Amino acid sequence: MSKNNTFDVIIIGAGPSGIFCAYELIRKKPELKVLMIEKGRPIEKRVCPKRTTRVCVGCKPCSITTGFAGAGAFSDGKLSLSPDVGGNLPEILGYDETAELLKESDDIYLKFGADQNVYGIDKQAEIEEIRRKAINANLKLIECPIRHLGTEEGYKIYTRLQEHLLSQGIVMEFNTMVKDIIIEGDTVKGVVTDRDEAYFAPEVVAAIGREGSDWFSHVCGDHHIETQVGTVDIGVRVEVRDEVMRFLNENLYEAKLVYYTPTFDDKVRTFCTNPSGEVATEYYENGLAVVNGHAYKSKEYKTNNTNFALLVSKNFTRPFNEPIEYGKHIAQLSNMLCGGRIMVQTFGDFQRGRRTTEERLCRNNLIPTLKDAVPGDLSLVFPYRIMTDIKEMILALDKVTPGIASDETLLYGVEVKFYSNKVVVDRDFKTSIHGLRAIGDGASVTRGLQQASANGISAARSILKRM
Repeated sequence: MSKNNTFDVIIIGAGPSGIFCAYELIRKKPELKVLMIEKGRPIEKRVCPKRTTRVCVGCKPCSITTGFAGAGAFSDGKLSLSPDVGGNLPEILGYDETAELLKESDDIYLKFGADQNVYGIDKQAEIEEIRRKAINANLKLIECPIRHLGTEEGYKIYTRLQEHLLSQGIVMEFNTMVKDIIIEGDTVKGVVTDRDEAYFAPEVVAAIGREGSDWFSHVCGDHHIETQVGTVDIGVRVEVRDEVMRFLNENLYEAKLVYYTPTFDDKVRTFCTNPSGEVATEYYENGLAVVNGHAYKSKEYKTNNTNFALLVSKNFTRPFNEPIEYGKHIAQLSNMLCGGRIMVQTFGDFQRGRRTTEERLCRNNLIPTLKDAVPGDLSLVFPYRIMTDIKEMILALDKVTPGIASDETLLYGVEVKFYSNKVVVDRDFKTSIHGLRAIGDGASVTRGLQQASANGISAARSILKRM
């Protein structure tokens, strides 16, 4: 690091939104001094011991959720190519501008090695049949072309992006936590790290992902940055045999279905489908274990099962303003019952209100891909309302793809998507603090790789316009 700690732009976080912001800044103005500060490790040093030992050793910070490329480095790597999916950019920028930004970010992924194939654009007759079944079940099918990177290929693409940014002069500080944002009056001045080192810039971009959403919520509270009470998505990861999902998988890859439950009128959605994939564990601060899933591109790593998330969107009203803590509390209940691991229950036991046992799980035809999951009872974790929402969604999905509501279907809990209290931003992603912009999933602006990447490009252009 140069002794000169003054930069033109400081980006907090090296997830997709931060990466694409840096990429666009340096592409348009190579002479800019840009600093990226990342809590985790460079991508080549992101190694999770659990992948070989099957035991979490509590790495700090966790290499699955932090580091260059954020949680996206080890995700299934699905790029949603429609403005209808993945965040709030259309509300901020308009539908057409968002669509153009998605295309531009997609072109960058292609430039760095993404698969040319796109799912969901050439099977109209089949998609119409899926939509017909969805309508009959009161489900809404959101059509969205998908480009699938694959877990291992996504890692390679982000590795190339890291090498490119470094070669263009982007300064990256890894294993460094931003302790606070320096604000004087109503203007940002820079940041201070956990090493008590200060860096200064007239433009600071908070590009923290979901892992940093809790930190950013507290920063917003401490500095009176304007926010609105946000959303937390809570639910389960469902696992079935590939045969049950084959028609949806082959024609859409990821069927995005939304349901408003008859009992409570709550919104439940499918998310992150992984054909022939594996259920996985993610770890957040203080060892909080939540469930996720991924799928590899290579045939040698494929399984016989498909997994996907069912998420109930919970919106809160004041005076309650801690949706992240609410989500953590539910996940902690599951962790408490399972010794810090993930709980699994068959749908048959879930409906009957009884705990799944090792014995019943062993005689199940469906073999769990998360080998250290603990058989248990999700009713001891979820509120009754969320239990009801999940049950009603699964029964509705069974009308679209019969077999989902089988007694043997596996439900893993808890899956939680953390978003900061929604930061109030304008169309340039400026917050109520002059010079401070908030982008990406952690700011509750986006909810996926592609919109986060597009968000980074847009924020960079706003910075350049101001300059």
